[in-house]
Amino acid sequence: MPKNILTRGHSRSLTRNHKIAIAGVGALGAAVLAISAVPASGHTTATSEAAPAAKVAYSSEQIKDVKTSVTDQLAGTSEKLAAIDAKQQAAADAKKQAATQAAAKERAAKQAASRSAERAEVKQVAAKSYPDNLNGWINEALSIMKAKGIPGSYHGLHKNIMRESSGNPKAINDWDINAINGIPSKGLLQVIPPTFKAYHVAGTSWNIYDPVANITAAANYAADKYGTIDNVNSAY
Repeated sequence: MPKNILTRGHSRSLTRNHKIAIAGVGALGAAVLAISAVPASGHTTATSEAAPAAKVAYSSEQIKDVKTSVTDQLAGTSEKLAAIDAKQQAAADAKKQAATQAAAKERAAKQAASRSAERAEVKQVAAKSYPDNLNGWINEALSIMKAKGIPGSYHGLHKNIMRESSGNPKAINDWDINAINGIPSKGLLQVIPPTFKAYHVAGTSWNIYDPVANITAAANYAADKYGTIDNVNSAY
C-alpha cells in the first residue's frame, strides 16, 4: 500500500498561506461582532440635532483654592503696608529722638559756655591789680559785684564799713547778742559766719576775714534783705 495516501484520521500541516487566510477570517469575524454590538436604534449618519456643547466643569475645591489665593495675596499686601508704616514711624521716632538729644546737647553746651564765661570773667576781675588797702578792697569788691549783678555803690560800702569796723578787716564783735550766742560778727562789715556762708559770692575766698570776700558777701545779703547796701544806715 502506498505511504502517501491520506487517511481520515490525519491532516496535513498548515502552510504559510493557510495561516494568513485564517488570520483574515478572524479579523473579519471581529469586525462583524463589533458591528452587531451597535444598538438597533443607533445611527451611523449625522442628525440635524447637534450635540450639546460640552460644559467646563468647576469643582468647589477649585473655587475654594482661588478664594484662598486671593485672601493670601490681600493678607500679604496688608502685611507689607503695615511693615512700611512701622518703618516710617520708626524713622520719624528716631528723627524726633535725635532732635531732642541735639537740643539737649545744645542747651548743655550753652550752659557750659555760660559757666566758663562766668569763671573767666571772675578770673579776669580777680587778676586785675588793686592796692591792698580799704580803697582797693572796695573797688575790687565793686568789680565782682558788677559782674554778679549785686547792687551797691562805693559810698554805700564805705559808710557801712566805717560804722561797723572802722576799716579793720580783722575786727570781731565779742559783746553783742551774736557773740553771746557763739556766732560773733567778723570782718569789715561785721558778718556772722552763717550769713557769710549763705551769701558767699563764688570766686572769692571762703575766709570770712578776707576783705573782698567779706564785703561782697555782706553786699549780697543786704541786696536780698534791703535791696542794696546803700539802703543800710544802721546795724543790719
